[in-house]
Amino acid sequence: MSVLVIAQHSDGVLKDVTLNTVTAAAQVGEQVHLLVAGHGIETLGETAARVQGVDKVIVIDDAVHANGLAENLAAQLVTIAHDYSHIFFAATSQGKDVAPRLAALLDVAQISDITRVVDPSTFERPIYAGNVIARVRSNDTVKVITVRSTAFAASLIGDDRVDIVWLTGIADTAKTTFLSDNTVQSDRPDLIGARVIVSGGRGMGSNEKFQQVLAPLAKKLGAALGASRAAVDAGFAANDLQVGQTGKIVAPDLYIAVGISGAIQHLAGMKDSKVIVAINQDPDAPIFSIADYGLVGDLFDAVPALVEAL
Repeated sequence: MSVLVIAQHSDGVLKDVTLNTVTAAAQVGEQVHLLVAGHGIETLGETAARVQGVDKVIVIDDAVHANGLAENLAAQLVTIAHDYSHIFFAATSQGKDVAPRLAALLDVAQISDITRVVDPSTFERPIYAGNVIARVRSNDTVKVITVRSTAFAASLIGDDRVDIVWLTGIADTAKTTFLSDNTVQSDRPDLIGARVIVSGGRGMGSNEKFQQVLAPLAKKLGAALGASRAAVDAGFAANDLQVGQTGKIVAPDLYIAVGISGAIQHLAGMKDSKVIVAINQDPDAPIFSIADYGLVGDLFDAVPALVEAL
């Protein structure tokens, strides 16, 4: 049987996490179908048809999916789920919203946040803040899986095009009413998928200093801004900037941790970064144990000096 990947998109653009999820799905060894649901997405369907590793694209262009309501998408997927042995989602807020609903409707177990495909029935996933890797085996006829995108390389978008199949949307389940969409606009890269991330912790002291000190460095490096949970809880940064076990899992080429002590919760979200740089005045801070480069000193002197040097 084939495997199905649920595409994620925003403002007519296919999200990078979809490309990572396609790579994971391809390792199962079956044909990979990519499903794109939304409204006014004809152009997006053409882009999806050029994703390498995909054998067929299914597009559901219907007003019922205009706002991406999880209940409607889960109910739609139930109608085709038994044509597939696996259904893959990226482990983002959207994937985590739809996948458990689908698993419940199919009466199967969800396999969450996988980092490796061992064989079509066996997967690895981190537990205990990434300190233990669990090997999970499922005998369910349909396996509903969320994928940690940072664990898999992104598939490429090429020139060759596969066939597109168009499906009709289901009737609205009427279980949720869409009220509004408040989107934060930023000229910085999105935190998930950014090649460089500059993160601040409790040591920043305030929201004003967080912005004054870190924003110039992020701008110089073309980096995304991140934050530890302590910084978010203290009101220094917005919730969507949180990196960690209860925030976003990232693995950039360069991660600069400023004023972050290195609690296990935070390390679980960024320890797979290619190069980690830590700036902290405490020489015994746990962050130094995983850092490739460490600078012990006052961040309010070190970071502006770094910006000036760049």
